[in-house]
Amino acid sequence: MPVIRTPDKEAATKASSHDGGCSCGNAQHAAENGFPPTLPDEELLYDLADLFKVFGDTTRIKILYALMGTELCVADIAELIGATQSAVSHQLRTLKQARLVKFQRDGKNVIYSLSDDHVHTMLAQGLTHICE
Repeated sequence: MPVIRTPDKEAATKASSHDGGCSCGNAQHAAENGFPPTLPDEELLYDLADLFKVFGDTTRIKILYALMGTELCVADIAELIGATQSAVSHQLRTLKQARLVKFQRDGKNVIYSLSDDHVHTMLAQGLTHICE
């Protein structure tokens, strides 16, 4: 049988002043009022879990850090992180599939960069979190 959590009296008073309870979807507001946040769709949760799995490999993290603020080819990334070009290419495939890096062709070379500022933010926030 599932356990149903009920808010305390103070939280209930706060909740009642917000349109009859917290259904706004704001997780922080819901937590402040003693209600669990509304969960995203199951498919989105799986996608989010898959995204975080990509960050579970040190070589991929090194590649992402190497690409912060600059564009590099596979050979340059390999030299920077101390890995083989083959290993870097293999990990870049995973990073591309996760839409964390993008690439453009420059003649024979393929130049890689971070997909967008969100990737930079995730890395910076992660580092801040573990350093606290």
